[in-house]
Amino acid sequence: MSNMDINQVLAQMRVMAAQAQNRSEPAQEVGEVNFADLLKQSVDKVNETQMEAKRLTTALETGQGDVDLSQVMIAVQKSSLSFDAMVQVRNKLVEAYKDVMNMPI
Repeated sequence: MSNMDINQVLAQMRVMAAQAQNRSEPAQEVGEVNFADLLKQSVDKVNETQMEAKRLTTALETGQGDVDLSQVMIAVQKSSLSFDAMVQVRNKLVEAYKDVMNMPI
């Protein structure tokens, strides 16, 4: 995954945070983003895509509903890509944490 992809994921996370801030109470300052909430929303979204892919896969395997193979394959690929992107973001966060911890005081 290239650096451009990670930047796109981070930009998408910022957009989601701005949308969440617009829906929430105006208790926070304008421009202030709660990182924990942003991270939780991102992980929840990845989990939703994985659960949807699992649901479609199970429906196709058992013959329930009107599920098309291409629909299942697209959902599985979306799930895989979102998980891979989340792992890359996590790796960047761990790397940044290590850099901060290694800074001289």
